Amino acid sequence: MIRYALTCDAGHGFEGWFGSSSDFDAQSESGLVTCPVCGTAAVSRALMAPALSTGRRKDKQRGLMRDQAQQAALSKIREMVSTIRANAEDVGEKFPEEARKIHYGEADARGLIGRATLEEARALLEEGIDVAPLPILPDEVN
Repeated sequence: MIRYALTCDAGHGFEGWFGSSSDFDAQSESGLVTCPVCGTAAVSRALMAPALSTGRRKDKQRGLMRDQAQQAALSKIREMVSTIRANAEDVGEKFPEEARKIHYGEADARGLIGRATLEEARALLEEGIDVAPLPILPDEVN
């Protein structure tokens, strides 16, 4: 896991944890990283001093980050995401369109997963269509 110091374009500082640099980039591009103070998705990484560690320290940190309770919680989240994916149709970029068709009775009700921008998701919610992002989970650390 990587801890980033983050700032929004309004100058609010906060931190976030990500599985990798590419996880941060993917979540940020999808509009999933937002400022907890003002809600903007215009978030960037702040300058940070690097945290250097030895092999022993890394092993200890991994152990602390992945204690049994965290492992159990992550396992349950993985199971939930897997169940959702197994019981839903992936409609990709057509998610907002398909969700509206179901909501307005133009298509049969069914579980959907797909992609939507932050603006599209907000518009769906404003129309009374329940949507929620699936978490992007870090890969298992060996």
